[in-house]
Amino acid sequence: MKSDNEYQTARRVINSTTGMMPDVITDELDINGVFNEHPDAVIYYPVFYGSTGWWGELLGGNALVTNKLIISPECQLMVIESGKNIHGKRSAEHQLFAAEIYPTSGFFKRMSSEIATVADMLATDAGTILALFSGHDKNKFVNILESTGNSYLGCIGRY
Repeated sequence: MKSDNEYQTARRVINSTTGMMPDVITDELDINGVFNEHPDAVIYYPVFYGSTGWWGELLGGNALVTNKLIISPECQLMVIESGKNIHGKRSAEHQLFAAEIYPTSGFFKRMSSEIATVADMLATDAGTILALFSGHDKNKFVNILESTGNSYLGCIGRY
């Protein structure tokens, strides 16, 4: 965490939400490794204002964002669980869609905030953008992507 105050606040929020103090991972986080060793684990991943790409390591894995907890205006905790454990738990308001897009005006003209909003973008060496979108309707989102020549990479969670 960026500050001791945010760290302590995060621990209190997790404790009040779950009734348990969380274990702390001090090494580099291996999400798949955690879920292989502890299939029922829940990871609270801090995302700070202005950070980009935090969601990249969720692509291609079996981990999904299931909720988010606001710690401060600068920090939120993304609640990450194994995809094996969350099927049928609840329907969510927002889904997190990952896509590879070509930065053209045609795409951005067709994508409205009613379909999805951009949450994060990362430029690639190939001239495309890896983007994270928040939206409600996967079918509408995928239709816009495909009709503009872009690629849907998957849903990495819902909250």
